[in-house]
Amino acid sequence: MTDNVGPGSDGRPPNRMIAWSLLRAAGSSAVLVAIYYLLPLDHSSLWFAVTTLVIGLVALIALIAFQVRSIVRSPFPGLRAVEALGTSVPLFLLLFASTYVVMATLSASSFGGHLTHTDGLYFTVTVFATVGFGDITAKTEGARLVVTGQMIIDLIIIGIGARVIFGAVTRGRQRRPEDTSPAQSSE
Repeated sequence: MTDNVGPGSDGRPPNRMIAWSLLRAAGSSAVLVAIYYLLPLDHSSLWFAVTTLVIGLVALIALIAFQVRSIVRSPFPGLRAVEALGTSVPLFLLLFASTYVVMATLSASSFGGHLTHTDGLYFTVTVFATVGFGDITAKTEGARLVVTGQMIIDLIIIGIGARVIFGAVTRGRQRRPEDTSPAQSSE
């Protein structure tokens, strides 16, 4: 078996391309998490948190629109979708985690105490996964509104977002010319 850059006789991407796609997805996630931990969120204002969240969500929508186009045009749309999700989902989660850390810093009563970067990320992921252990809870109206907003957007991402991504993969696969390699015509 060789690792070339074109599709194999079965139309699948070569192993080398799969590995690079997975590494890029993991690398994107790791870079986003590193940036999140490096941000001085405990010295931010509410204005900064709200502005960052709104601009971040608009940027996320633009990123997803760009990624959908890339998925449709890709010779391997499934791989491109994995890379897109490796950037989009962590960015979404980290935007809310940042907002929660800033809110808890500005008002300790928002979440029942100070949240570290790890606490903010943990809380965001438990909300996203709809687990809700109850160890960290939104205590104030403002915090509850932001968490409610995240829950609504979570449902949109899980429902509509997944459908859009999978639809782009399907369209991308349909755009590919039919493979007329000798291996398929030997029957």
